[in-house]
Amino acid sequence: MKKLQNWKRNAVVAAVLLFICTGVYLNWSYNQKAETATLTQSLDAEQVLGDSTLVIGDVELDPAQTVAATEQNNLTDYFAALRLSRQEGRDQAVATLQESIAYEDQEVIKSQYAEQLNNIVNVALDEAQIESLLLAKGFDDCVTYISDDVVSVAVSAPTEGLDQVSVAMIADVVTSQTDYKLGDVRIIEVK
Repeated sequence: MKKLQNWKRNAVVAAVLLFICTGVYLNWSYNQKAETATLTQSLDAEQVLGDSTLVIGDVELDPAQTVAATEQNNLTDYFAALRLSRQEGRDQAVATLQESIAYEDQEVIKSQYAEQLNNIVNVALDEAQIESLLLAKGFDDCVTYISDDVVSVAVSAPTEGLDQVSVAMIADVVTSQTDYKLGDVRIIEVK
């Protein structure tokens, strides 16, 4: 009787493994075909690279415009990566503090952890407020980092760099939204 149960159990396990392997293979096979089809479909006969212009259908792009668009995309990716990195670090700190609060028995220590958590939230709100105001003032993109002793603002700068008016505008926004002094503000041009 026991051999029959073992055989049935082994048969069920083998069947499940067979279905999983088949599903993985079919998924892989389907994705391989989809990627090949997409690449083939994207290469039209209408797309021609000329001597001085890139022609796609009826649209002509100047190479200088193409380079400028690529640089703008790189800057956008740079600022997105900075924001993502900042958010991931902050999320880890929040998760650690929340776990510490949940498992701590002493109310004094829980209160300290809750205060640290509240500080993280306030800093995140201040950074978001500064970034929103700078975008409203006409800057293309920016990321703000607030630490204990300094506020760093990375700003997408034009090719000729930031002028004194722009620097003063950034410093004014930071000092009006936080308790930091002008000497505690660091402005970083990103080109």
